[in-house]
Amino acid sequence: MKSFRIGSLFGIPIKLDLTFLLVLPLFAYLIGAQVEPITGVLNDVWDAGIATEALTTGVTPWILGLVAAIGLFVGVVLHELGHSLTAQRYGFPIDSITLWLFGGIAALSEMPENWRQELNIAIAGPIVSVLIGIVSYSLFLLTPSVLGDAASAATLNGALFVLGYLAVLNVALAIFNMLPAFPMDGGRVLRALLARNQPYAQATQQAANVGKLFALLMGLFGLFAFNIILIGIAFFVYIGASSEAQQVTMKAAFEGVTVSDIMTRSRDLHTVSPQTSVADLVRRMFSERHTGYPVLENGHLAGLVTLDDAQEIDPVERDAYTVDDVMTTDLQTIEPDADAMTAIERMQQENIGRLLVVDDGNLIGLITRTDIMTAMDIIKQSGAIDPLERGQPAD
Repeated sequence: MKSFRIGSLFGIPIKLDLTFLLVLPLFAYLIGAQVEPITGVLNDVWDAGIATEALTTGVTPWILGLVAAIGLFVGVVLHELGHSLTAQRYGFPIDSITLWLFGGIAALSEMPENWRQELNIAIAGPIVSVLIGIVSYSLFLLTPSVLGDAASAATLNGALFVLGYLAVLNVALAIFNMLPAFPMDGGRVLRALLARNQPYAQATQQAANVGKLFALLMGLFGLFAFNIILIGIAFFVYIGASSEAQQVTMKAAFEGVTVSDIMTRSRDLHTVSPQTSVADLVRRMFSERHTGYPVLENGHLAGLVTLDDAQEIDPVERDAYTVDDVMTTDLQTIEPDADAMTAIERMQQENIGRLLVVDDGNLIGLITRTDIMTAMDIIKQSGAIDPLERGQPAD
């Protein structure tokens, strides 16, 4: 969903996803509804002496719930900041920290493949959460003597409740994050340890399998406990583990592979001219099973036309329109010596299915998602792309 920036820390943009605006009041409500049992636990375990009656009347529980929820998410930001500053120390830029439905995400530009670096980055967040818990507990102990008689009973008891709650929850957050459920922090620690003595991609696959197992267990537990938040986290962990494992596997498979190795070369390309009618274009797409064509005029690249472009014209009017009327001239191009993974990432970022391969302004090929998946299948089955084909001059 859409996110918007609310500020920055240490030069790192802090963003709020729209889902956060839904979960914040939900957390405030859940905490407010649990003020009495939480207070009972704090009194029993830490002998806090919190007067429950002062916190459960009127709007007080909901105010405490909101303050505690905000404090909890501030802790989440600091947790992600721990990851981010450690990553920056190793030279990995941070795009942003985003608060969303299930907490926070620090968007690293790339993940380190050095196991020591990943280990340190992964544990930095939980360490910060534990430190926040310790600070909150220290303030919890100091509050009665600091406020003393200067504060009302409601203020004193409310401060004890919020500080005690944050002390417990931040430590619990650290412990939960250290579960080996990749891509959570504990799962990244597991991958780092596995990567000490085996290839990074293999370590990722093993950590992802463990993560998906934990996701299934969390999902089942959440289902039986009727805990929709835990079910959501389980879903996020399962999808995240699968996605990152696939990305790392592709990166390992395409190491050393360039766009020119897997593109469809110009001699094999199906192209159209700007004067082709949209009706003829659609007929070609049907007969040739292609959904996109480079547009050439006098041998020079003029644009790109896709099925989506053609569908903008009503069927009865397609004879009256030409490719020139509907083609895209704002072209996404890539150089032939670019890494194959760069092409994949560009397609993902731009949400497109093909890139035009251009060298010195000339169209020399086209790379599509189909080309990439075909090459991936060949690599999986044979172990490599034929090295004799590499280095052939592009047409």
